Amino acid sequence: MLGLITSCAENGPSDPLQKALSSTDPKIANVMQNLDAHEVQIRYTQIDRRNDSIIFTDYDFQVEKNNYFYPASTVKFPAAVAALEKLNEIDTLNAHSTFFVEGDSVQTTFAKAVSEIFAVSDNAANNRLIEFLGQDDLNKRMLDRGISPIRISHRLSTSNADEVTTKSLVFYLNDSTTTMSAPIVNDPILPLDLQNIKKGIGFMGDDKLQKTPFDFSLKNYYPIQAQSNLLKRVMFPEAFPAEERFNLNEKQYELLHTAMHTLPAKVGYDPDEYYDSYVKFFMFGDHTDPMPNHIKIYNKVGYAYGTLTDCAYIKDAENDVDFILTATILVNSNGIFNDNTYEYDEIGIPFLAQLGREIYEIELERKK
Repeated sequence: MLGLITSCAENGPSDPLQKALSSTDPKIANVMQNLDAHEVQIRYTQIDRRNDSIIFTDYDFQVEKNNYFYPASTVKFPAAVAALEKLNEIDTLNAHSTFFVEGDSVQTTFAKAVSEIFAVSDNAANNRLIEFLGQDDLNKRMLDRGISPIRISHRLSTSNADEVTTKSLVFYLNDSTTTMSAPIVNDPILPLDLQNIKKGIGFMGDDKLQKTPFDFSLKNYYPIQAQSNLLKRVMFPEAFPAEERFNLNEKQYELLHTAMHTLPAKVGYDPDEYYDSYVKFFMFGDHTDPMPNHIKIYNKVGYAYGTLTDCAYIKDAENDVDFILTATILVNSNGIFNDNTYEYDEIGIPFLAQLGREIYEIELERKK
């Protein structure tokens, strides 16, 4: 069993994250010159190995759990982990069990839903797992393993997003036998009390501009610390005490890890529409060229309401480099939310891509 040592530094004289953010590349510099508008938060984690221990060293920039940002599709990562764990508690089900949500004609498996979540960030796949788990159970499973703070309150891009009662699921036990789950009634969603929970100068609602800040207080909450901590536990479970590990078996970890790094074309998606870096913002997000085979990125991105976030374990087997990087940036220059006018391609993704490259170059030169 590997031990775990963690340390945290911010803005120190030898802080490598500060070095990366001091880059003169305009993709970085233009954001750093306008930090108030972009609400940047970053955690860079160096990984070292000493005898039987893994040492995580975290470097933070403006990381503050009480400073709210909308996590968007990054919340699909905890849903995937929690669903796989719950399967281990049901004798009749496994990752390859076929099921459908009552009222939905799409049949799928849990393994396929996990694959779709990471390959192309599929909303429907995530929502099916929410119906299986319920919000309360999902949150409890995360909190029980030390993933905190977190509050998953709603589904994504669906008419019943805020419904506290889940739909029933129909499971195929074999070709001719089905069973149905009972609906799960979750606790009512209470407003979050956090900094910057109301954003901007207006938002589009009811087909017109509402001239008041957009209120995120009933939305999902999954800050940088929680995202990074979940990724550490999933990629390095042996580095944590038993009570902080998820109850996943070896095949489930393999399924999860494979889904996290597999590129869209490898699981059947059109490579012209779903290019290699479609949901890989760090290092490669600002171009559509094929990614090199020796670099694998195990990650989950999110983008909505002008907020871009990526949480990634990046591994270069050829050059013996691996590190964890989690970052979020807001790109909404007009201050209007829900108008689909954001600077994702002009500012946000180029910043995250260059940030990944700057950190990668630091890792190439770092003595371990």
